[in-house]
Amino acid sequence: MGLGEFLFLLTGLKWTVALSAIGFVCGSVGGLAIALLRTSGVRGLERLAAGYIALFQGTPLLMQLFVVYYGLALIGLHLSAWVAVSIGFTLHASAYLGEIWRGSIDAVPRGQTEAASALNLKYTSRMKDVVLPQAIRISLPATIGFLVQLIKGTSLASIVGFTELARAGNIVSNQIFEPLLVFGIVGILYFLMCWPLSLYGSHLENRLAVASR
Repeated sequence: MGLGEFLFLLTGLKWTVALSAIGFVCGSVGGLAIALLRTSGVRGLERLAAGYIALFQGTPLLMQLFVVYYGLALIGLHLSAWVAVSIGFTLHASAYLGEIWRGSIDAVPRGQTEAASALNLKYTSRMKDVVLPQAIRISLPATIGFLVQLIKGTSLASIVGFTELARAGNIVSNQIFEPLLVFGIVGILYFLMCWPLSLYGSHLENRLAVASR
């Protein structure tokens, strides 16, 4: 494999990182909204958020990407592969992060919320200043674990023609007929992205376990 092919793989790596970042950042915004709806105490909003989570957790990511890219085209909304997969991964991430953070909010000791209410703090201040800082700390290991899964899941974006790392590897493999070498390099690149995050997530989990004793 020559320099040109390796640089093409790095271009695919760049788009994998970009897609992961967009899906995670935009999904975090949506996930926070979902988590707040799930813990709002308003039954209608809680059911709506629960239905959203059930929809995206109960269907394959591959199908979700298909629906966004091909389904919207059927009603006249033609999106580029980049925009379609960004939307698909954002919706997917918001459902999972919303449930992770809902669990973290519920894990905050009830006494904290009761104390904030006793101090006559409004809902916004109670969540922003008391509950969410603790919930975010609790959720960090699971959130990082989901980010690792999201990075690996970007390989499914190739199904709609988006050239990320896995598709770039497939293209190079078909050109030079050395699949073992090419996908070995692709695997190493995925490992270099995911392994440090996994280690960091385990480190945070151990720290939280020690602090809770």
